[in-house]
Order: sequence, then structure tokens, then C-alpha cells
Amino acid sequence: MSLRNRELLNLVVVGALTALGFASVYIARQSVVSTASLSYAAFFFALYLVAHLVARYAVPYADPYLLPMAALLTAIGLTEIYRIRPGDAFRQAVWIIIAVAVFAGTLWALRRDYRRLESYKYIFGLTAIGLLILPALPGIGTTVNGARLWIHFGSLQFQPGEIAKLCLIVFLAGYLREKREVLAQGRLKDFGPLLLIWGGAMLVLVETNDLGSALLYFGIFLAMLYVATGRLLFTGIGLALFLAGSYFVYTQVAHVHERVTIWLHPWTDQKVYCALTGHMALRQDCGSYQLVKSLYSIASGGFGGTGLGKETIETTQGHPLIPSLNTDFIYSALAQGLGLIGISALILLFMVFVLRGMRIALLADDGFSKLAGAGLTFGFALQTFIIVGGILRIIPLTGITFPFVSYGGSSVVANFVLLAGLLLISNRANAPREA
Repeated sequence: MSLRNRELLNLVVVGALTALGFASVYIARQSVVSTASLSYAAFFFALYLVAHLVARYAVPYADPYLLPMAALLTAIGLTEIYRIRPGDAFRQAVWIIIAVAVFAGTLWALRRDYRRLESYKYIFGLTAIGLLILPALPGIGTTVNGARLWIHFGSLQFQPGEIAKLCLIVFLAGYLREKREVLAQGRLKDFGPLLLIWGGAMLVLVETNDLGSALLYFGIFLAMLYVATGRLLFTGIGLALFLAGSYFVYTQVAHVHERVTIWLHPWTDQKVYCALTGHMALRQDCGSYQLVKSLYSIASGGFGGTGLGKETIETTQGHPLIPSLNTDFIYSALAQGLGLIGISALILLFMVFVLRGMRIALLADDGFSKLAGAGLTFGFALQTFIIVGGILRIIPLTGITFPFVSYGGSSVVANFVLLAGLLLISNRANAPREA
């Protein structure tokens, strides 16, 4: 069976799973049996069939599993978003259509040779810096839950950091491919642009009040630096610099200090000052309310879960039990519905995606492709760890989205561009060589 036929077969399986999942949620929500789930699955399959046809022409030798896995993740996310808030599910579906269109456009535009992007590496680096600065600009920058990560144009909100992440990876792949030998020798003058990235990560932390974003950008930088040079010492020094900078910001920035305090002590027996109300309250009823309710939600799922569509998402008064459930905390809703077994399977799906991505990077036969593949895959893996780790209290909670699953247009578009990049690299690595 050819690679693309295998991809098509996997998409058929994803379509069937999508129909079953949406039927479960629809029946639980509407209390009626309807053909709506079949029409929903048919539309979903048709959308990804178009993506498959573009991939069949543009990247015939690419990995056959990445697109079906992305389709399954978006289907799970969209189904759960419909359970939480049907209106948001419609808007998310529109964003998925846009994302698939951008995915197809990226494959088509770069099908001949994506490596020409390396010639514009400094433009990508400057673009990344510009995008990260945008949320700090007055008039368009928006603060959500204490973090300044968004910009708005009228009713449209966008998170430029998602696109900046991709631009940063292209810059690092091009620069490190060019300088990898001298960097391995430890010449200080060649570390100037890389130290600039470290300073930029710290500035992002101060600007956005978000530890997770700085960790994501700088983590990608350290991983790609290690892949390029093979020097673990450089990674250790970079990690020490990041920890020192983070500690400084923790002592100076109130929002970051509060996030760390909530992480370490989400429950209190004595009332503490609540910045949200200006009064004294238990921390679990104020600053750590979302995190605590999220942990309770995960625990109530048990091993087998309550079933999709039967999660407890509202109070008896009809108010949301966990604010931002379809964005920052959608993992909690899924963990309650799927249980430990189901959510472990979902995490395993993310792990397989990362495994396939790293395999693509290993198979690539040129430095730029190897570094770009490793950077894209590690960025995806680290983003997943940051959001899941924050919800499970492994690290402080951040506002980073759950890739392909959380509600958010900028995130889903950026992840489909990431997917296109991996397929382009995979196609070149697997293509038969002419004599």
C-alpha cells in the first residue's frame, strides 16, 4: 500500500471515530438520536479529504500518519468544545477550515523546495521579534487573565506568539546550520544573535507576564542549539541563565509571583488577600479557583470516565464550573469524560506525533531540514507539556493552548503550518534519489 493510500485509510478510520464521538456528545446534550453526527463526520472527512488530495500531489512521499493524527486531535477538540459551548464550536470549525486552507497553501507554495526559506532567515528572526512586541503596543494589545498575549482588530483577536514561534524556528534552523561548526568550538562572537534570543525571551516574560511563553521560546532555542552543536554544556548554561532570569522576574513581577504561589500552595486553611475582589478569602476560592476545580474535575473522571457529553461543566445555578474551560482547561474536561484510560490514550497520541516528527528530523539529509524538523517537533512537544504540566501542577499554570485541541484560531492555524512543515521535510527525506 502506498503512503498516501495508507493516509487515506487512516482518515477513514478517523472519520468513523469522529462520528461516534460527536454522536455521544450530541445524544447526551440533546437527549435525541439524530443523523447530525453523521453529517458532521461527513463534512469533517470531506475537509480532510481535500487536505489529503493536496498532500497527495504536493508531498507524495511524506509521512502518512501525521495528517490523520492532526485530524483526530482537532475532531476530539471540536467535539468537546461543542459539549461545552456550541457557539464556540461553530467558530472553531470555521478556524479549522481556514487552517486547513493555510496548510494546503503552504504545501503548494513550498512543494518544490522549502529550503529556500533559509535565505530569508534574518527576515524571519526580525519578524518573530516584531510579532512578540505587538501585544505590548497600546491600542491593539489585550490582557487576558493577567497575561498580555493577544492583539485585537475590532472583534477579531489573535495571538501573534503562535506565528512568532514558527518564524523563530526558521531563523534558528538557518543560523545554526550556518554557524554550527564555529558554535561547537565555543567562539563567543558567534553567540551574539543567540544571546539576543535569550534576552528576547526574558523581555517576553516581562512584557506578557507569562512564564509559559518565555519557557516555550527559550526551550526551543536550547533544544535546537543542542541538536546543532551536540554540546550539552551550552544547554546547561542556557538553562541556568533562564532560571536566573525567571527567578529575578518572579521577585519583581507580581503576576508571575502570584502564578508560582498558586502552583505551590493552591489550597489555604486561612484566608488570604484576594486581588480579584479586594477582600480576604481562601485561595482556592479566589486566585487558584480554576486550578483547584480543574483538579477536582480530573479526579472525578476516575479510570473509565463519565463518558463524552456527560461531564459536569456547570454549577446548579447554570454558571460555568471552570472559567476558560474550552481554552486553557479543555484537558480537564476531556480527562473527566474519558477517564484516566482515555486521557492516557490521548497523551499517547501526542507522543506518537512527536515520535514521527523526530523520525522525520533524523531521516533528513541536510542540516537545515534536520534542525527545522527537530525544532518544529520539540516546540509541539514542549507546548503540550507546558499546558498539561500546568493543569496537573507539575509546573506553574500558564495560558498556552493545547495543540490542535483547545479553542483558538491562531493556535490551530499555527499548528497546521507546523504540520505542513513536517510533511515537506518528510517528503524530501523519503523521496527516491535520482541516479
